[in-house]
Amino acid sequence: MEVVKHLANKVIGNVEKVIIGKHEVIEQTLLALLCQGHILIEDVPGTGKTILARAVACSIGCTFRRIQFTPDMLPSDITGVSVFNQKTREFEFRPGPVFAQIVLSDEINRATPKTQSSLLEAMEEQQVTVDGQTYPMDDPFLVLATQNPIEYEGTFPLPEAQLDRFMLRINIGYPDKKSEVAILGAQQFTHPITTLEQVVTQKELLEAQEAVKQIYADDLIKDYIVNLCVATRDHPDVYLGASPRGSLALYRTSQALAAIRERDYIIPDDIKALAEPTLAHRLIISPAARIKNVDPKEVIYDILSSIRVPGVRMAER
Repeated sequence: MEVVKHLANKVIGNVEKVIIGKHEVIEQTLLALLCQGHILIEDVPGTGKTILARAVACSIGCTFRRIQFTPDMLPSDITGVSVFNQKTREFEFRPGPVFAQIVLSDEINRATPKTQSSLLEAMEEQQVTVDGQTYPMDDPFLVLATQNPIEYEGTFPLPEAQLDRFMLRINIGYPDKKSEVAILGAQQFTHPITTLEQVVTQKELLEAQEAVKQIYADDLIKDYIVNLCVATRDHPDVYLGASPRGSLALYRTSQALAAIRERDYIIPDDIKALAEPTLAHRLIISPAARIKNVDPKEVIYDILSSIRVPGVRMAER
């Protein structure tokens, strides 16, 4: 686990030069990166959503493209388009900005649902199909999407299928007073993002991703993960619960968290720490519960308090 811990320390330390006082948020972003998952960063304006995504991309030795989503954007503006070459008398594919290893989808909910859906195939199958031709994406491939939860004018809520493809939804939140004072000092002359350097190679990242897959999970731990997800489907305030993709997301991120903590096995505390960011955005609250302003996060915490935590089991000799 030294490979994962070493990479985590370098990336987190580098990003903290830009994002001050948000260690847990940066760590959660790294978890999705280690698990080859996608991240939705959701918060109010000005909290550093885009800067966090840029800082992570700068820290990793991968190709990076930014897509600024707008209501007039078309799917071909993201995936690419086939153009007729008059010299060769053939159609040539011009790849869009999605063909990068780190893709920042800024303000993704400003695009129409048709344009949003152009990312579905890339996020799930790591490929894009244009005019009947399939084009594979490079590895690793990560979508970092940002959206504003309160500015609904000119926005289109992400459909359930799109939300389900994000491994984690992260809320940054306002910094505390001490951190905000430090931010003022750090940006007195220039923004730290302009001087941020790459600290991890692509080879190191791929090695860490493979190492995370080796983390052991006991059958009791797997049962605990599934019990949590099943409970979301049976909860009285939930219309649609977490899918099996949610169970996998919780399992994989727990593996990564254990590796960062220098353990080669998952413990229940890993699952508890990641249940909300991996499952809450996958829940659809029932109409009756929405009237009472029931929040998906509250449902997750209620389920965590009601599901029995697995105990210690003696190893077989």
